[in-house]
Amino acid sequence: DGICAAFASARAAVDAAIDAQRLVMLPVRMGVGTGEGELRGEDYFGPALNRAARVMAAGHGGQILVAATTASLLDGVDLVDLGEYRLRDLSGVHRLFQVRADGLQTGFPALRTLDAVPGNLPVQSTSFVGRETEIAEVVGLVRAYSLVTLTGVGGVGKTRLAVQVAGELTPDFPDGVWLVELAPVGDPASVPDVVATALGVVQQPGLSVTASIAQTLAGRHLLVVVDNCEHVVDAVADLVEAIQARSTTVKVLATSREGLRVGAEHLWSVPSLGGRDGGEAVALFVERARAVNAGFTLDKPGVGEAVGEICRRLDGIALAIELAAARMVSMSPAEVRDHLDQRFRLLAGSRRGLERHQTLRHAVAWSFDLLGGDERLLLCRCSVFAGGFDTTAAVPVCGGDLDRFTVLDLLDSLVRKSLIAANRVGERTRYVMLETIRQFAEDQLAATGTTSEIRDRHAHWFADHASIQWARWYGPDQREALDWVDAELDNLRTAFRWATDQADLVTATAIAAHTTMLSYGLQQYEPIGWAEELLAAATTADVALLPRLYTAATLCCFIGRPDDAVAYGETALALATDPRYDPFGDAIDSASLASGYLFIGRPERFVEISAELATQTGIARVFGLCGLLYGLPILGRTQEALAIAEETLAAARADGNPFGVAYALLGYG
Repeated sequence: DGICAAFASARAAVDAAIDAQRLVMLPVRMGVGTGEGELRGEDYFGPALNRAARVMAAGHGGQILVAATTASLLDGVDLVDLGEYRLRDLSGVHRLFQVRADGLQTGFPALRTLDAVPGNLPVQSTSFVGRETEIAEVVGLVRAYSLVTLTGVGGVGKTRLAVQVAGELTPDFPDGVWLVELAPVGDPASVPDVVATALGVVQQPGLSVTASIAQTLAGRHLLVVVDNCEHVVDAVADLVEAIQARSTTVKVLATSREGLRVGAEHLWSVPSLGGRDGGEAVALFVERARAVNAGFTLDKPGVGEAVGEICRRLDGIALAIELAAARMVSMSPAEVRDHLDQRFRLLAGSRRGLERHQTLRHAVAWSFDLLGGDERLLLCRCSVFAGGFDTTAAVPVCGGDLDRFTVLDLLDSLVRKSLIAANRVGERTRYVMLETIRQFAEDQLAATGTTSEIRDRHAHWFADHASIQWARWYGPDQREALDWVDAELDNLRTAFRWATDQADLVTATAIAAHTTMLSYGLQQYEPIGWAEELLAAATTADVALLPRLYTAATLCCFIGRPDDAVAYGETALALATDPRYDPFGDAIDSASLASGYLFIGRPERFVEISAELATQTGIARVFGLCGLLYGLPILGRTQEALAIAEETLAAARADGNPFGVAYALLGYG
């Protein structure tokens, strides 16, 4: 059903494609890419062929697509620049061109790329090496079974394989392919909330979060990739069973060190990197080595043999190979091999059971042992973060006896040694630890007896900054505040859980109240549950921020529980008059209560509260006018609303709060 052909020049390939399109009686899609192919026997292999196949897969019958690598070599060919796309190999973006010539069709539907399909699969920063056979097998399993779980030791490559398979399957699922990362989740009870957040599912009235997910997904054709399940296996299993009980069209691809033990589950053990003569493992080593040392080559005497021995003795475990390759910035393959003699003796033993886990652990321990004292200290302290961190948090949480510039230098060193990854997000850098390394560092932190101290710092810092970001909500920096809570939700969840477990209600309340209010603007409703969870204990403890907690809880009106919202709102207003407490103020309490009344079907009370707010100044007046503009027409008093429409919009724009402006525009429209 397909042909792969190799040509001596880019022009020859395109000319052949044009001729073939003119002669073939069936609509055929064609893709052309340029690069070096690896000849094995009578066939070619390698990344260039994979890229050409992905280019072809994006097209339609009768269409010739050309990769940028080919287009740059062509003269005298009419090419239409189609722009940049994410292709199914998930490694960056690619510019594609369409060949235009006499006798060829010109009009085609949108390209079949990841950009055109719903979902949240990430763009991978490095290429996927090898595993063609494994990809094809797992793709077939996902098509045949409702639940496929990829099992294997940490670091063997389960996550990367799952994401690659999901990319291959994107055209099969019109409702999208969705990735749910569970590595940052420390509490099994949070699993449904995290899945709901990733899928955009809102808890339905009278239903649990799990039941809401199952009901929402029923009848949809989508693939959910649930990554790193091993520490929350039972919670994931319960959720998957609930989904499967309601739908036969939802597929789940999970990764875990052990199976979920669900009846319909199909287990597939991810093998170590192999290939003919260990070629895939060596190819991975070479590619990652060249990323840190552009001049690295296997051509020098003894290098190829040393690399082959390293890969064999690391059992082809991808993480261990990448850690070894990262040392090419400062060591030779022979020197790395010699360190394996000292540190990885277990590799010579059995490859089954616990020893496979110990192999990876010793790989990480070896890299850890090569660090300086301060590097080890910082790496261990960074293990308290969930879902990444930036220097703004790293310095106060992990610094302590280390000053800012020392922390920056140590982070730079750890990034270079591939123990921490640095991702650019706009103008900011976000640091991420591989989960296996994070868990190892967390164990080392526990051995120092300082875990509680560092986790307390982590919780207190995020509590303070949740309050700071809420203060930014009132001005033109509101978007930045929302971006912050969006990026730090995993850390906020972890900090909230730690503070709650330690009965630190002051810290937990600050996190829950402010995160809930900020997350509302992002339609992330999980933190509402945090606020409600704390209400009883915080009330008993008489926490100063108690009114804020009740106000935050009123947002449950937006997830279908307006009666509870009204009760919470009335309590918040009553507490706000007591000088012992610190309420939100600025009409936030009243405006939140008003929304509850609107949703329980009492618009007259909504308008009454709004009218009182409209007599005040600042953001309170804006909220009041907006409420009137929105609520008066519900009561049949449209002319009154029309009379204040321009005034409301002007007041909101003068105040400058983006939320207020949006609210005013809603009522104005």
